[in-house]
Amino acid sequence: MSDYKKRSEIIIRKLRQSGLKMTPQRLAIVNVLAKSEGHPSVEDIHARLKKEFPTMSLATVYRNIVLLKSLGEVLELGFPDGSNRYDGNRPFPHPHLICIKCKKILDPDLDSLEKMKKEVESETNFRILSHRLDFFGICSACLSEKV
Repeated sequence: MSDYKKRSEIIIRKLRQSGLKMTPQRLAIVNVLAKSEGHPSVEDIHARLKKEFPTMSLATVYRNIVLLKSLGEVLELGFPDGSNRYDGNRPFPHPHLICIKCKKILDPDLDSLEKMKKEVESETNFRILSHRLDFFGICSACLSEKV
């Protein structure tokens, strides 16, 4: 079984445990989020599903993402320009690498992140509940493009 199928099953189980119905549209949104590696926006998800569900509105996608976010199954990445992107694969705080040119988002694995969190807690006497660490740069594909 692929990782995205396992991830979809976890989300579906959480929805059912919360007493929520599994509509075809909701299931499709869950599958897009579970499969996605690119941190899609609501508009991206809507565009991917529009052919299969021509009457589904952008509001339906948004409401389902808000619901999944409230259940802790989607991580929202907000940006200063007002756009949001969503991570259904790793719905917990983790670092992101963001290309400022093409807007690609990657999830680097940083072994030092937990150590950094503990260091910040120790230095500030805070109990860290959540965090967000973003690195902005230009990806290799954009760097290799001819200007």
